[in-house]
Amino acid sequence: MNASQVSQPPPIDPKRLSFPEDASLFTRLHVAVSILRVIKGNEGNPDYGQTLNKALDINVYTSLVPQIQRSEEGRRLLSERPSLESKNLDLEALARLPEGTLGHELARYFQNNKISPFETTLEIKTDIDFISKRYRETHDLLHVVTGYGTDEVGEVELQAYVLGNLGIRTAALIVLYGMIQHLKVPQPGVERSEYLRRLWAAYRRGSASPLFLDFWFEHHWETPVATLRTRLCAPAEGMN
Repeated sequence: MNASQVSQPPPIDPKRLSFPEDASLFTRLHVAVSILRVIKGNEGNPDYGQTLNKALDINVYTSLVPQIQRSEEGRRLLSERPSLESKNLDLEALARLPEGTLGHELARYFQNNKISPFETTLEIKTDIDFISKRYRETHDLLHVVTGYGTDEVGEVELQAYVLGNLGIRTAALIVLYGMIQHLKVPQPGVERSEYLRRLWAAYRRGSASPLFLDFWFEHHWETPVATLRTRLCAPAEGMN
């Protein structure tokens, strides 16, 4: 057994994922925090994903549906429900695209970080199911397009960006947790004031950027990342 296996939290008892519709905010937050502690490396778990949605974000996703329906691309996205899961991505083919293109940079992102694309067994029955899945499977693409890193600071920056762009409450919880942890024990090379400034800048950038959930990333593998960044993201404020 290696060190990562020793430190890996045990799965959550399914009974702990249940709570009544009229559960208090405290109960919902308790369930959400319990899931966030074990979900890393198991993001595709349908029980965890659906419970997080129910606990914090079901109203957010419900409000996003009419926003996505406003554009022709968004309506087609909800109708066709394309997938960016691992089984739908040919990383070898994407890696052969020219450097700087979305496809090439995404393939290199997965290789450099030694991770695999999102995958889930969740059955998509509603637009809300689809939007929730689409949000999670575009996480890695957002790293590539926004330029936020995959270190602890970069991950929280991306969550701040998502909070500003979509209002996802799970992202708010992650940002809050990250802030508390960093204020207690700052990451090397990032002062507390700098950390807070970067999160605020990421939030403002997300708020000023167009909604990304109705964008067909799979139609732009050959488009330069720089072009997509200009199209999808507001300018970064002194991003490192």
